[in-house]
Amino acid sequence: MLPLFRPVSLLAPRALGISALQFSTKRIFVGNLPWAAQNEDLTTLFAKYGEVKGTRIMIDRNTGRSRGFAFVEIDEEAAEKAIEGLNGYDLKGRELRVNEATPMEERGTGGTGGYGGNREGGYRSGNRDGGYGGNRDGGYGGDRRGDRGGRDF
Repeated sequence: MLPLFRPVSLLAPRALGISALQFSTKRIFVGNLPWAAQNEDLTTLFAKYGEVKGTRIMIDRNTGRSRGFAFVEIDEEAAEKAIEGLNGYDLKGRELRVNEATPMEERGTGGTGGYGGNREGGYRSGNRDGGYGGNRDGGYGGDRRGDRGGRDF
């Protein structure tokens, strides 16, 4: 008969559902990255200060290009030295901004929707006077008075 439970070692954090990274690493934000920067560049740069657990350059999902910032996970003891040593460092012509990463704030669910993203919504309705039906009076490109070829619904 198999036992109903397994003894869990205190040295095995994964068995408890806790990531081992929580115990010995810090997450560092790296901003103002050059577009040509690669994960390997960051690993090499930060490895001078301690063991790098991982790097992740954030990519724009629409263009596939770098968003200009990254996160580096590094040994906790080395993190402060890396922040002090690399903040303002010139990487491929850009002055890096390096500091301890903070948790992302929870985003609200606000907004009225539409492709435009402004309070009136609608495709390309960057102002109050147009777009594909997203303004206050609707219509395809019409203004509030509806006298510029807008469609009345």
